[in-house]
Amino acid sequence: MEDKTIPVALRRLDPDLPLPTYAHPGDAGADLVAAEDVELPPGGRALVRTGIAIALPPGYVGLVHPRSGLATRLGVTVLNAPGTVDSGYRGEILVNLVNHDRGTAAKISRGDRIAQLVVQQVERAHFHVVDQLPPSGRGVGGHGSTGGHAGLVGDRSGSRRGAGRAEPDWSRTNGEVQ
Repeated sequence: MEDKTIPVALRRLDPDLPLPTYAHPGDAGADLVAAEDVELPPGGRALVRTGIAIALPPGYVGLVHPRSGLATRLGVTVLNAPGTVDSGYRGEILVNLVNHDRGTAAKISRGDRIAQLVVQQVERAHFHVVDQLPPSGRGVGGHGSTGGHAGLVGDRSGSRRGAGRAEPDWSRTNGEVQ
């Protein structure tokens, strides 16, 4: 299988920083680095500059994903994951980082790898209004309706789902809630 690549114009806003790079052959995401030092207090967030701007071809999108190592080691992730870089956007790519650690500040240094950029081809939808959606095997089941989470066994009226909110009846006939 051959590697498919597309040309992406890139403007270096900070020539001392490395270009986005793929760590391994076959990787989907190219690493983005911080263009500045940032300290994220516990629960804090910041828009972190990357020092690059890109011009994606029409029909493509850049998706800014978290780096798993940053989340594992520091509790830092991309708040709006994945962030969206539209093909018409020409500004600097900013990464919205959040520190989920409740007790320790996270220090991001200039040049640290902070996120991954995945470039994907996209199709645009043409939305049209209908009176009724066609049936499906899934119907309206969602938000844990298939189970598989031991922590949800038992009383589901507590704070996990919001006390006082009505729970839907997940039993379905012909894809509709009863």
